[in-house]
Amino acid sequence: MAKKVVASLQTGGGKEYSKVIKMVKNEKTGSYNFKTEIVHNDKVNDWFENN
Repeated sequence: MAKKVVASLQTGGGKEYSKVIKMVKNEKTGSYNFKTEIVHNDKVNDWFENN
């Protein structure tokens, strides 16, 4: 499914967006979760700072 989302972004104005993935550690269990979102290229650094 991820390939389908990324492939659909390559057409038209989708090249202005990036799929960002951040690994976040759960405090209680110690396991890791992944946060995934599609963000405009200008806002990538802001997304990593806030999430």
